[in-house]
Formats: sequence, C-alpha cells, structure tokens
Amino acid sequence: MTKKIAFQGEPGAFSHAASANVFPGEEFLGCVTFEETLNAVQTGKADFAVVPVENSLYGRITDIHHLLPESGLHIIGETYLRVEMTLLGVPGATFEDIKAVQSLSVALGQCRKFIASHGLRTINAVDTAGSAREIAAKADKSVAAIASRFAGEIYGLNVLAENIEDADHNTTRFLVLSPSEKLAPNTGKVKTTFVFRVRNVPAALYKAMGGFATNGVNMTKLESYMVGGAFTATQFYADIEGHPDDVGVQHAFDELKFFTDYFKILGVYPAAD
Repeated sequence: MTKKIAFQGEPGAFSHAASANVFPGEEFLGCVTFEETLNAVQTGKADFAVVPVENSLYGRITDIHHLLPESGLHIIGETYLRVEMTLLGVPGATFEDIKAVQSLSVALGQCRKFIASHGLRTINAVDTAGSAREIAAKADKSVAAIASRFAGEIYGLNVLAENIEDADHNTTRFLVLSPSEKLAPNTGKVKTTFVFRVRNVPAALYKAMGGFATNGVNMTKLESYMVGGAFTATQFYADIEGHPDDVGVQHAFDELKFFTDYFKILGVYPAAD
C-alpha cells in the first residue's frame, strides 16, 4: 500500500527531493510549516515526515531542534542532499533585469556572497519552491527566485544562473520521522540522537560529557538552546555514533544521567553516507 510522506514546502522543494530519495514512488504531502509537517504524522494524515535538521553552510535548522523533542515522533533514519541553488526568472527576463531575489531565509543565507556581489535585494518567503511559484505568477522581470532547477521546470521559469550557493559542499541533512519507535539493529554504523538538560551544579556539562570520552563514544553533534523562555534553562541536542546496547554507550549514558534532570532518546537509526 502506498505510503504518504509529509515534507515542509511545495512540490519541487529540496525537502520534496530528499523525501523522494528516501521513499521513491510513494505519495508526498507538502506542508506550509514545520509544525504542520510534524502534525500530519501525529494525526495520521501522513505515515512519515522528512525534515531538514542542519545545513553545511547555514548551520542548524532551529525550528526542528525546538519542535522535535516535544512532538512525540521518533527518528528512524537520515539522508543527505547536495543542494544546488539556481536563480530562476520569468520567461523573457535576463540576468541584468534582476533587482531582487525571493526565497526561504535558509536558502538566501546559503547564497549570501552571490546576492551581495550583485547588490540584490532579498525577499524572505516560506520556502524555495513556493517562491518559484509566486515569481511565476507575478511575472515581474525584476524579481527572481532562488530554488532548485526542478522547481523551475515545474513552474515554467528560466535558469538565469546555476550553482550560486556560497560553497560547493552545500549539503543538507534530513531526518526521517515516524509516529512509532523503531530502533535500528545494532549492526553496521548506527547513530543515537538524544536531548538532555544538565543539573544546576558547577561544571555539570563538563562532567556529563566526560563519560563519552572515557568510554570511547564519538559525539558528532552537540547543540544548546533555551527552553521555556528562561536564560537558565538550557537544553542540549546531541548525536553520537553507537547504539544504546553498546557497553560504552550504556556507561556514558549512566554518567550523563547522574548530572542531568532530563534525558530523552529521540531515535536510534542507521547512519547515512
């Protein structure tokens, strides 16, 4: 039976492409916001969601770090997508006609050098593919969209410039979310993602992290962000290489829990190349 996959954006969005990589041939559901994307899975409108969590140029996708821990959803996989940004104009427009560019703030941030070097005005929008659709509808030769070539083909726009991202390593990491927990078997390369809050004692974070070093567990990601609107309430989001069944990971988690007042595993899943 066909599965329905939720993603943030419109047809042609990079999240749509990432979803198709993970779930080829399935049905896809575009959502306006990340909240709506997660809610589609929470309410059964979709079977899975594919959401971006970080980009090699722009950094973390802040909304996901805040929404995911409280969503009740589980990470069951990940995928990486090479992001190639394209400047798209309406038929008949030339590069010299363009005075402004419209796209998702993350996409604009990935093309800062190109935008600045050409003195273009930026217009923030909900997503890249939606920008392509709006530019096509407005038919204004002075405004271009930054999106994928695929989005340009869908909405009948012309390519004015290719690969305008600031670096050729521009890659986005996506997480695959499920309403039910599905721990990956302890074979091959496995990642474990979790969140925690340290107790309010001196050097708590230093001591909490020590267990990973002494037990030989590699931590590939550690992000902090405020919760509850309080400067003193800091939550950490972390990825490690390893499975909770590994003895080293078990010992590291035991030490971590001793210095935390909140700990939650968000997913155990195969590491993508």
